Amino acid sequence: MKYLLLIHSNPLTWGHPSFLHTEEGRKLPKSARDALSAQLEKLLAELSERGELVVAEPLAAPSRTKVVRVRDGVRATTDGPYSEAKEQLAGVFIVDVDSPERAEEIAARIPEAEYFGVELRPISVSD
Repeated sequence: MKYLLLIHSNPLTWGHPSFLHTEEGRKLPKSARDALSAQLEKLLAELSERGELVVAEPLAAPSRTKVVRVRDGVRATTDGPYSEAKEQLAGVFIVDVDSPERAEEIAARIPEAEYFGVELRPISVSD
């Protein structure tokens, strides 16, 4: 079962990994920031070793987003992001795991889950 894990962050504190750029993250002692970074690296290594990681990518800042719409055959491109929200999409993981519970476990281990949110969405596969 493939899952898309959507990692959210605040565009005002944009940077990767985003947990290090939050107000709370900047207040942490260096040892705690290093531990969070190590937690992420360990998770990525584990997922790779187990063959569960399909892809993990950070995204550019929302200010670099474009939204494209076509209405009556006319393309209109605007500067994004699409939604006006305090949190924006910061990165994605795609994992291929045996169960929804495993996908939830992975989402909970991504450090941003402690500061913002990690949305977990099954990837729809047509039979």
